[in-house]
Amino acid sequence: MRIIAGTHGSRRYEAPTGMDTRPTLDKVKEAVFSSLGGFFDGGAVLDLYAGSGGIGYEALSRGKDTAVFVDMSRKAVQVIRSNLKTLGLADRAEVLPVKAEKAIRLLHEEGKTFDLVYLDPPYKLQENESVMRQLLEYELMEDGAVGVIESLKEEVYPEAIGSWKKTREAVYGITRISYYNWEKE
Repeated sequence: MRIIAGTHGSRRYEAPTGMDTRPTLDKVKEAVFSSLGGFFDGGAVLDLYAGSGGIGYEALSRGKDTAVFVDMSRKAVQVIRSNLKTLGLADRAEVLPVKAEKAIRLLHEEGKTFDLVYLDPPYKLQENESVMRQLLEYELMEDGAVGVIESLKEEVYPEAIGSWKKTREAVYGITRISYYNWEKE
């Protein structure tokens, strides 16, 4: 696995072994970040169901200030922590070894907010609408935040999830990417 662009472009990182983690393919990652504008000028990313952590590393490399990686797999958490150290990104990141729902509550208690939230749960365990609603309930987004859902291409999400509004979607092989925006009312 590798970071595609930015300050850490072409740097390699490890992925957890086994079939429990399905890292986002480079072509999908590149398409997502191109759709998001390519590079960032600060802000924070929440990488839910982080797996290898590739989305968070890419966002940090492309200009996000901080990242929170969430995964309940002990193996994934160990790999993410090791990668962050190897990549020199540990001081800009937090790793939460809990379920997404618990992480959202903890982050709310800490007063954290994000302008990019990426959801990529195992394809068989999709609870994305529920998690998107919980993000709203706990007010974890900055004004103008973007939520990105990676799912099977057969999974079609509604035009709105609460006050999240779908802006576009794209299909790459077996993967559907759904983009949502949130604006403070």
